[in-house]
Amino acid sequence: MSIEALRAVPLFERLQDPDLERLAAAAVVRSFPARSIVITEGDTSSSLYLLLSGEVKVFVSDDEGRTNVINRLGPGDYFGELSLIDEGPRSASVETLTACRLMILSRAAFIDCITASPQVAVTLLQGAAQRLRKVTDHARSLALMDVYGRIARVLLDEAREEDGRLLTPALTQQDIADRVGASREMVSRILKDLRAGGYISLAGKRIVIDKSIPARW
Repeated sequence: MSIEALRAVPLFERLQDPDLERLAAAAVVRSFPARSIVITEGDTSSSLYLLLSGEVKVFVSDDEGRTNVINRLGPGDYFGELSLIDEGPRSASVETLTACRLMILSRAAFIDCITASPQVAVTLLQGAAQRLRKVTDHARSLALMDVYGRIARVLLDEAREEDGRLLTPALTQQDIADRVGASREMVSRILKDLRAGGYISLAGKRIVIDKSIPARW
């Protein structure tokens, strides 16, 4: 793997060329097709994964097979960092949503990296803190909001402006159901009502926010 590709990853952007060269020599790059499980909750592996291309979802599940998506990650993001710190079991599962290229870095190689550049450890901790806040917000919304409120929040959190319109990335009704802890049928009914009210419309698999979504339904 080239050092230019590593330098494009925010986690490593402050490393000097010699450190990047050592990292590139130690890293392994693998390709995964869509819908591949990269990490399984409870596993005891201890590698850091950096997403070079594609998109993944991070989720937890219960004994009955119900899942709850807690994050979506894209190019430049990373996951698996907690096991680097405590060598404990994986706290969540990760599945590819599209074809992905991942750089995999062993715990030993990562320890060498932060020894050479402590700033990498600082950046990693900052990212962990941001994710903890996001997980806390997610848990709060599940506990305190009704299903409609959770769906509205997902749509607004995911939407980005493109050519004067607010659009989400490609989201299926099941994707949204997994995010909000509800049935796909419930999500379908609420989205249908929002379309009937002129609040949203569809652009392929993407949802367009046509006007401000009400806080309560």
